Amino acid sequence: MGSRTAYRTCPLCEALCGLELTLDDGGAITGVRGDRRDPFSKGFVCPKGATLGRLDGDPDRLAGPLLRDGDRHAETDWETAFATVRRELGKVRERYGEDAVAVYIGNPTAHSVAGPLYGGAIIKALGTRNVYTASTADQMPKHVSSGHLFGDPLAVPVPDLDRTDHLLMLGANPLESNGSLASAPDFPGRLKAIRARGGKVVVVDPRRTRTAELADEHVFIRPGTDAYLLFALVNVLFEEGLTAVPQELAERTNGLDEVRSLAAGLTPERVAAVTGIDAPVIRRTARELAAAGRAAVYGRIGTCTQEFGTLSNWLVDVLNVLTGNLDRAGGAMFPRAAHVPVYRKRRPFTTGRWQSRVRGLPEVNGEFPVATLADEIETPGDGRIRALVTIGGNPVLSAPNGGRLDAALAGLEFMVSVDPYLNETTRHADVVLPPPRPAQTPHYDVALLGFAVRDYARYSPPVVPLPEGRPNEAEILARLAVIASGLDADPAALDEMLIAGTLKKAVAMEGSPVAGRDPDELHQLVEGSTPTERRLDMMIRLGPYGDGFGADPDGLTLARLRDEHPHGIDLGPLKPRLDEVLCTASGRIELCPPAFARDVERLRAGLDAPAPDGFVLIGRRHLRSNNSWLHNVPELVRGSNTCTLQLHPADAERLGVGAGDPVRVASRAGALTAVAEPTDAIMPGVVSIPHGWGHGRPGTRTRVADAHAGVNVNLVTDEQRVDPLSGNAVFNGVPVTLSAMDSVAI
Repeated sequence: MGSRTAYRTCPLCEALCGLELTLDDGGAITGVRGDRRDPFSKGFVCPKGATLGRLDGDPDRLAGPLLRDGDRHAETDWETAFATVRRELGKVRERYGEDAVAVYIGNPTAHSVAGPLYGGAIIKALGTRNVYTASTADQMPKHVSSGHLFGDPLAVPVPDLDRTDHLLMLGANPLESNGSLASAPDFPGRLKAIRARGGKVVVVDPRRTRTAELADEHVFIRPGTDAYLLFALVNVLFEEGLTAVPQELAERTNGLDEVRSLAAGLTPERVAAVTGIDAPVIRRTARELAAAGRAAVYGRIGTCTQEFGTLSNWLVDVLNVLTGNLDRAGGAMFPRAAHVPVYRKRRPFTTGRWQSRVRGLPEVNGEFPVATLADEIETPGDGRIRALVTIGGNPVLSAPNGGRLDAALAGLEFMVSVDPYLNETTRHADVVLPPPRPAQTPHYDVALLGFAVRDYARYSPPVVPLPEGRPNEAEILARLAVIASGLDADPAALDEMLIAGTLKKAVAMEGSPVAGRDPDELHQLVEGSTPTERRLDMMIRLGPYGDGFGADPDGLTLARLRDEHPHGIDLGPLKPRLDEVLCTASGRIELCPPAFARDVERLRAGLDAPAPDGFVLIGRRHLRSNNSWLHNVPELVRGSNTCTLQLHPADAERLGVGAGDPVRVASRAGALTAVAEPTDAIMPGVVSIPHGWGHGRPGTRTRVADAHAGVNVNLVTDEQRVDPLSGNAVFNGVPVTLSAMDSVAI
């Protein structure tokens, strides 16, 4: 049997690594290694990417659609599946109205090309306000902060890793996650390079993670107190005259004096007790940050999934501004993605345009917090959710109080899921529509290239053809959008309509490379063998490196990217571009948004709150894991990728438990039993359970995951606890009690 080689971008995390695949004559992936000719990843590959062949060929992946038949699911054909969706969604909408149908979009969707291109069309066609995504279990505070500061929730500054001299990281563990909201292949190598050129890496984390072990310095911090530490750093910069805002940046910034006023009193000495960090350490950290030639502050999921998530993420960029490192080489910079036009008009950011029905939580970015999804399904009344569309994701395992959500999903009148597996969430679906294997799917990182630490682009066409009659992922989602619209139209017409609409806006927009041209003529020039390729070709040609439909003969098109740069193209280091991204109503950085200033009072009140009894819970990430959706690959559930309860040895001794002993963990939301793993890598009073586990439920078809079930940490996280500014769920700093089995809780 012969073999061939193909290349593509790894779709399994945010690092954007290039892969070299070996395939046999039947299209099976028999080997995976890093693509050495990829200019961004340069051959780097992690254990997840190395097992893409096993994921692609997983026998538990669904080959075709399923229909629920009582307590089981049976295979059906595509037309019957889509007809069922049309009929049942129609019944719910006709009987109860548009808001009776909800949409949940999960994390895997961001790692696809189809999800970002078609998810919005489905939501718009349904006309519902009941929209939920994994963002409010992950990163919404960063989007809210960026939206208020810069006017665009997607204008997220990322650390310029390759040129910085000093990196301060909070709540981030890129040696396990490969980086997040900072797409960087070989993140470990980039951190080592900072140290090799004489720079410094400082990690602030309640655990001594693998990233902390690599760093020059690790600072333990009590979970959920990052905002106190960050405010104390701001306080030192102001009080010791260490701010260094360049004149041109100061002239573009409102609120500097207001931030100074808010930081008054939040001294290192005042916050030391609540953070667990000695005041001299805080002062030295601020001074070293200010003294560095080029520095960046970077906060990630640990700073988002806490009760002061938005304040923490805001203060990260306040520090980048105050030290003069925003939009500066070696500091925190705004990537320029090849498919995102720089001329686009954006409305100034706002939140709370409508509120959720049950808890009155504000809309953010057009969605409600996933923490209130169960409320909206269970609570009677007008607008109650009766049907649900899920696209990727597994909220039964990823949302707070997953046990309650699991029960709520069982009570829906109809549910349809786009997912390759029958998992803990999709087992509730009446119809399951599986996307094809990764090898059969094109790839372009629509969602992630906007967070890359170097400007870069790569398109990966499918390396294995689809069987006759098998729709690709884009066709599945486009078909759902057409069904939701109530029309009986060719799904490809949706793409042509979207292309036509985009071009019409582009020709009318000042600064566009096609301003004043005939949109119909441009439409005829769009190229691609599929609707998805045609969408991408248009986007790239209108983008900052595009050919502008002939305006720049040397510019990019999709065909040029695909054919001339099969390993990707390096578009250079990040460039200062504040003027391109800034779109607040004032045209200036709003460094002290009023809503944030008001929330500081809540933060101050916490300084005098009594210390919590018992323990606080934090999450944990493994290199071989990405939430719940890689646990069915045998190689990725071996070794250290285990679901244990980490706790400090002194706490284990007080409990009377040793390694391997069962421990009961309880909270307001529920309880679970986990296996103890004492380690001095975690602070006393803090315990950690990794997320994404809790497999082995009836009705699932994930044999490897079921054999390594673990426990669902979200049985004890509390859906009532959210960051009020963003609606993000609180997964770090959750109060819990622990007890050895058959003993008294402490």
